[in-house]
Parts: sequence; structure tokens; C-alpha cells
Amino acid sequence: MSERQFSGGNIRKLWPMETDKFRDHLLRLDKENRRMRFAHGVSDAFVEDYAARMSEMGTRAGGSPPTSAANTAIALPGSDVAIELLAQNPLSEEAKEAMNSFAQPALHGGVDRINLTVPGLRRRGPPRASDMAPAAGKFIAGSFSNEAGTRAYKLYIPSRHSEPRPLIVMLHGCQQSADDFAAGTRMNFAAEESSCFVVYPEQPAAANASKCWNWFKQSDQRRGRGEPALIAGITRQVMKDYGIDARQVYIAGLSAGGAAAAIMGETYPDLYAAVGVHSGLACGAARDLPSAFAAMSGHGPVRGSPNGVHTRRRQALPTIVFHGDRDTTVHPRNGTEVIARANAGEHSDASVEREMVSSGRRYTRSIQRDAGGRSVLEQWELHGAGHAWSGGNLAGSFTDPKGPDATKEMLRFFLEHAQSAPPHSGDRQ
Repeated sequence: MSERQFSGGNIRKLWPMETDKFRDHLLRLDKENRRMRFAHGVSDAFVEDYAARMSEMGTRAGGSPPTSAANTAIALPGSDVAIELLAQNPLSEEAKEAMNSFAQPALHGGVDRINLTVPGLRRRGPPRASDMAPAAGKFIAGSFSNEAGTRAYKLYIPSRHSEPRPLIVMLHGCQQSADDFAAGTRMNFAAEESSCFVVYPEQPAAANASKCWNWFKQSDQRRGRGEPALIAGITRQVMKDYGIDARQVYIAGLSAGGAAAAIMGETYPDLYAAVGVHSGLACGAARDLPSAFAAMSGHGPVRGSPNGVHTRRRQALPTIVFHGDRDTTVHPRNGTEVIARANAGEHSDASVEREMVSSGRRYTRSIQRDAGGRSVLEQWELHGAGHAWSGGNLAGSFTDPKGPDATKEMLRFFLEHAQSAPPHSGDRQ
């Protein structure tokens, strides 16, 4: 494996740092970085492209060279491997201070991953109760267990629910928690207005060191097994306990959670009436860690290919996708792949709307409709946006308040769709 791109001389040339100790720490990591990239099958070409895009993002956001370098360092081998590196090679106190001083909010997609991973770096405080849910409802903790394991979850109960109401399942991204995701998306506040329940399954660090849903593992891509069985189990438990309208159950997620939501839509189409994927990947985009890196960089499998995932879907799955065209964590191509896979070849023509929200953010919305004129597939391309929940609240991580409001639009889309018949009670896998 070539060492040319990430030699010590090139690191100094690409990112001239005022902070010598932080630079030296990166240089010490370089040899181990290359070794781990080789062990995980990550090519130099991918790393070079990823690093260039991350460095460009730092410069565009007004970051100083050390900020860009810190952001690049966490992304060099595809994020999770870099986190493993940092865990194995603790930063000095001087390096921590240097990184803290350069951690600008505009770069939270890279620097906050370091802040959330390396002990001793300043961290975002836990969200306040008032940021997570409106006072009118209840936000409670629960737990579910089956043969696949145990997962905790948080559940929002709206103030008005005398009759069967819809349920939205929300899957957080890496390094997030249920509380963090609830605060960032403000889905509970939108759900209160429509009297919807919202449940947030939570991935523990024991299942993934970065608390990511394991969307890239084949064992977690099948109905009745692994994480899909746990998420479906949580969904059914809430449905049973609170008399949910079985025709109006939906699932959405961000990043790794978005990829997991896409998997759930394919493996449990009888359970979920519609799917929302924000900055995520299509079901079957990867089968292991190397293919996950490839998919995240925009070099995944051919559009719509099954990639070994067994689907129960026989028709287009109502799906809404949001993806920033400046996303350097999950390549924007993946949003298009999610729509292509959900389509199942049923809809070919799409109407296109180009709009701008009050913040100045422009977006392109592509809509594919059924014979009755109802929107079945929506793709929102967010111009200038990165890897963050569009229209989110800064009380949560990985949010972009400039909009458009992904929470509002997802809920609107969901409530336009319902299962033609409730799931069969006998099919419990």
C-alpha cells in the first residue's frame, strides 16, 4: 500500500499547523493509520478523496488550517477506524486544548466526533428536557428484549390519544442518543401537534463502539434477525401497549440510522407504511466494513441491486429522502440510490421543484406520484448542506437550522400514507 499521500512531509505541506504538538500527534498516528487502513481494506484512493473533501469543507467554513486538519484526521480511514485510532493513542492535554480552540460549530460533522470520542475534550452537554419534548406530553424510557438481544428506547406519548394514533420510529445516527436525536430533530414537538407517538430505539456502545446501527453487516440486514428484529420488536411492543393504529406506523433515521430505516422498510414492509432517510444509504449498499466505506464515498453497488438482502417488498415503498449536496460523510449519490431502490421500477417520471427557504438555503425537490396523484417518492437535495438534520435544533448534534424543515416535511409525507391492511398478527418475525 502506497504511503506517498500521507507521509509526514505531505501532512506538513497540506496542513501547515501553528500547533506543533497536535501536528506531531497526527504524524505519530500516521504509521498506525496506514496499517489499519490496510487491515480494513480501505484504499489510498478513497482516503485521499475523502481527506481532500473534508479539508475543502473546513476551508470553506472559515476554519483555520488546524481545524481543517483535525476534521480530516477523524475522516482519513472512514471515521470509525479513526475513532479506534484515537482511542488507542490518547491525545496529550496540549493537543486537546488545541483541538478545542479550533472546534468551530460549522465543522461539527468532523470535530464533534472527536469531542464525543476522546476523553478530556469538551463535550456538548445533555439536552434539557424542554428541548426534547413539549410539556404537554410525556417522554418516558422503556426496554425491549428478544433472542437478538436487548435495546433501551425513549417514547413520546402525546397529550391527546383517546383513539388509535400513528407511531413514528426514529433511529439516531452515530455518536447520538435518543435524547440527543429527539432534541435535534424536535420530532416530539411536531408529533404533539398531530397527536402521534414517537419511539427512539437506542443503540448501545456494546453493539457498536460509535453507537452506530450496524447497517453494513449482513447479520443486521435480515428480517427476524439482529437489529431489524429488535427494532421491529420495539415497534410492536409500543403498538400493543398503546393501541397504535397499525395502518399508520412509520420509520425514519439519520446517517447510519437512515440506512437502518431503509433496511427496515424493505424487510418489514408489512409493518411500516412509509420510510424517511436523511443523509443515509440504501438497503444493501454494503455487506461489510470495506464495502461500507466504498458506499459512503459514493462507490457502492449498482443502483437497485439486491446485494444479498432478502426483501419482502412487492411494490414501491413510499419513501422521502433528504441529503445535502456538500455531505462529506455520506456521499450525496446515496440519496439517489435510496430512491431508486425504493421505486422498484414502478415510477419513471418525476416533477421537479426548485425552491429557497427564508434562510437562503436552496433545495431541489423531485416528486414521483402514483396514478391518483399522491406523492410516493420524494427526494430533497439540499444545496450547500452537509451531514446534518435539515432544519434541526442546535440543542442536538448533527443539525443544520438553516432548513428546510425535514421533520415537518417527513411527518407531512408520512401522514399521507397508510397500509391498505394491518399486518398479519401471525407473522411475528
